[in-house]
Amino acid sequence: MVLALVAALLPLLGAIALQAPAAAAGEPARAGAVPAAALTEVTNFGTNPSNLRMYLYVPESVTPEPAIVVAVHWCTGSGPDMYNGTEYDTLADRYGFIVLYPSVTRSSKCFDVSSPQALRRGGGSDPVGIKSMIDWTTRTYDADTGRIFATGISSGAMMTNVLLGDYPDVFAAGAAFSGVPFGCFATTDGSEWNSACSGGSVTRTPKEWGDLARGAYPGYTGARPRMQIWHGTQDDVLRYPNFGEQIKQWTDVQGVSQTPTTTDTPQPGWTRTRYGGTGDRAPVEAVSLQGVGHNLYAQGMASRVLTFFGLDSSGPAPQPQPGACKVTASVNAWSTGLTASVTLTNTGTTAVNGWKLGFTLPAGQTVTGGWGASYAPSSESVTATNVAYNGTIAPGASVSIGYQASHGGNSAAPAAFTLNGTACAVG
Repeated sequence: MVLALVAALLPLLGAIALQAPAAAAGEPARAGAVPAAALTEVTNFGTNPSNLRMYLYVPESVTPEPAIVVAVHWCTGSGPDMYNGTEYDTLADRYGFIVLYPSVTRSSKCFDVSSPQALRRGGGSDPVGIKSMIDWTTRTYDADTGRIFATGISSGAMMTNVLLGDYPDVFAAGAAFSGVPFGCFATTDGSEWNSACSGGSVTRTPKEWGDLARGAYPGYTGARPRMQIWHGTQDDVLRYPNFGEQIKQWTDVQGVSQTPTTTDTPQPGWTRTRYGGTGDRAPVEAVSLQGVGHNLYAQGMASRVLTFFGLDSSGPAPQPQPGACKVTASVNAWSTGLTASVTLTNTGTTAVNGWKLGFTLPAGQTVTGGWGASYAPSSESVTATNVAYNGTIAPGASVSIGYQASHGGNSAAPAAFTLNGTACAVG
């Protein structure tokens, strides 16, 4: 009888072990919530309006405060298919990040990238479920919220575009293989497929595309995620014009020129262009594969994705910093107040993607208003944070900001400035 009871309980205990434990506020991370080095399904992970399934891969060598890579499958695929068809798990073993594989349960096995609910932050459908998966993983493993990334193939590439539009404050970067721009697949009749978009006949101006992505989260003024775009010139499912339309969209979102800063050939048949920067972490990177069809993903490409993400080294990846910066500041003062004009110049060779300018106000000064940035706190050590339209500063480029302040007699300009923690020349 005892043996029979144990045999009956074992399946129940196994099912309980794979359910996501509820986390109480302030509770420490629960390392080992799923078995290490094995693809594991997690259930009860949070709000999930479209009944997605969640699969997680946590390497044995997971780093403290790990990064998270959300790897999104193609139509007719699944989370386990994405796990088996890509090498993100083996790369996670090497570099210590966590891989999250969302999986569709609807009959088409395609992600919702077309409904009005999917194309706005918190609107419902698949993006909300994926955000719940990220929140569960972040909470459970004390993951680094500044290093969350998305990548996908075909339908997953389209979802990557959608996730970066819906949740620009969540994702640091994305990589889309054979996708379309955010909003291109939009429909209002309940259909999942948009033939005009898939056929490459939907074209818009860069600003129109950018406005679609920005409109998913109205009022957001923070830094925007970087984007890497891959497409084959002979794609007969999501036609090649979608490659150029994605470039138009994400360069506009990033506020950088649509003229490449560099063009090269990483390997025969590939043309790589970078926008707004010349290094591996440019604001936008695009790779065109000559003569290649829709199923372009191949072994080795994931390593290039990790380079773009900044995850191809063990431990936390260093954030891109400017090589050098210069600030000029001038003050126009009167009896109890002043207006300060500040010009920040990127004198380095790498684009600045999202910036915080730190400075200390002279004693007695208090910021009462400003433009070109958000300012906090209002006195002593102040940080000016970029707004949506000026978050990227190309090498050699400048942004101008300013603020009003009251003063108690000392109306001088700040004497020193730091850009993302790096000291700037002043003068």
